[in-house]
Amino acid sequence: MGITPIARVTSHDPHDATRILDCGAQGVMVPHVNNAKEAQAIVDACLYAPRGHRSAFGSGPALGYSATPQAEVCKILNEETLLIAMIETPEGVASADAMAAIDGIDVLHIGSSDLSTEMGIPGQYKSDRMREAYETVAGAARKHGKAFGVGGVRQDFEFQSWLIGIGMRYLTGGSDVGYILSAGRADVKQLRELKLPG
Repeated sequence: MGITPIARVTSHDPHDATRILDCGAQGVMVPHVNNAKEAQAIVDACLYAPRGHRSAFGSGPALGYSATPQAEVCKILNEETLLIAMIETPEGVASADAMAAIDGIDVLHIGSSDLSTEMGIPGQYKSDRMREAYETVAGAARKHGKAFGVGGVRQDFEFQSWLIGIGMRYLTGGSDVGYILSAGRADVKQLRELKLPG
C-alpha cells in the first residue's frame, strides 16, 4: 500500500516491540528512553545477530511471507527496521549524544508533552528551556548521522518551521483521535450555524 507502519509500543519490555515487529510493523517508537543502556536494550531486542539478539522469525508480513532464507530475512530486517528512541525526560536530553552513538538507533524523538511536563513547564514548547532541549537533541542526532524527531507540536507551522530549520526530519504532527475529533467538531459547528426554518 506504500505506507510504512510504525508503532509506538507501551513499554521497554522487549516482547512489546518484537511482537509488533513480528506482526508486520517496520519500525517501533519506544517511550521514555533515558540513557544509552536503555537505548542499547532496544537494539538488542529488535535487531538480529550480530547487531542484536532478536529471536529468529521467518519472513512474516514485513516480507510478504515470502520463502526467504533465514540469513536473508535477518539481513533485510536489520537494514529496514526503524528504531526510534523517545526522549521525554531531562535525563534523556542529557544522554542524547550517547544514545545517538549507538548503532541501530535511527531516530531521537522528543515527546514534547512528556518532556515539558517533566521539566515543570507543561505545554510550553516555545520556552527557552524547551528550545535548548530541542537544539541539544538535534545536535546529537546530526553529529552521529541520525534523524531528529519531534512529537506534540501541532498546528503551529511557524514553530514547526523553526524545528525543521534545526534539523527535525520526523514529525508526529497529530493522532487518529485528534483528527477524528477535529472533523467531528467541524461538522457540529456547521450544524449549529444552520438557520432553522420558521
